[in-house]
Amino acid sequence: MTGFPVPFDRRAHRLRRDRAAMLVDRAGPLLGAIAERLIDRLDDTTRRFARALDLGGRHGLLARGLKARGIPFVVSADLSPRMAARADGPAVAADEEWLPFAPGAFDLIVSSLSLHWVNDLPGALIQARRALAPDGLFLATLPGPATLAPLRAAFLAAEAATAGGASPRVIPLPDLRDAAALLQRAGFALPVADAETLTVTYPDPFALFAELRALGETNALAARSRRPATRALIAEAARRLPRDEEGRIALPLELITLTGWAPAAGQPRPLAPGSAAARLAAALGAEELGAGELAPSRLAPPKPAR
Repeated sequence: MTGFPVPFDRRAHRLRRDRAAMLVDRAGPLLGAIAERLIDRLDDTTRRFARALDLGGRHGLLARGLKARGIPFVVSADLSPRMAARADGPAVAADEEWLPFAPGAFDLIVSSLSLHWVNDLPGALIQARRALAPDGLFLATLPGPATLAPLRAAFLAAEAATAGGASPRVIPLPDLRDAAALLQRAGFALPVADAETLTVTYPDPFALFAELRALGETNALAARSRRPATRALIAEAARRLPRDEEGRIALPLELITLTGWAPAAGQPRPLAPGSAAARLAAALGAEELGAGELAPSRLAPPKPAR
């Protein structure tokens, strides 16, 4: 990445995760719900796994879930040494952009809410694919662009109102189409990306900001302002946050789940274009038209003028 602008200050992000290591249990309900959704994806395959990596796993909550599923060997890895030290079992402090694992070391790699802080996401995905044995599974959840969108809008409007300008405070996030393309670009077989949107609520802005700190998700943008947020800015942004019928702050959490397999002989492969033995039009009972032909209108012809 040398010589190119990068969106994230990885050192600042590591320090934020270090500070969050003793607070992360406060975000346990949210992290647990997302981890459970990710682990449930294993029910979609009959494949059984023996060597798993929890990549960016914070304090090892997802790793414990994998062990509970009967996977005998699970390694936890996190950018923060303090986070990694909290994990049960084998753990390593490792940067997702420079994975220290041998090719084919794992047959399952999972990652929950971590890879969105990587500057070189295509490169990180390529490294994850190389660390998988043939026919190994990669599963990851990333926040999508709808995540905390009202918070982003509130801070932009509040800063414009109180300071006459705005600085970056909420990170850019990949959308569903970009996520699917990244899997394919990284060389995964059978790549799939899907999304769901949840709503998370907080009794007040302080609970929201406390959970972001506990997650290590506070501002680490390279272009961020180095000046602390003022009380006036925070108060104005809090006033603009949306609330539900009970007066709680309600924010969307868009979860994009990536699924891909390390290439292997014998995997299902898409048919080559033009190799189908039957026509789709025949299966649908529809009329097949040539290129440039227009379908006949199904509307009734206009009545003649009187």
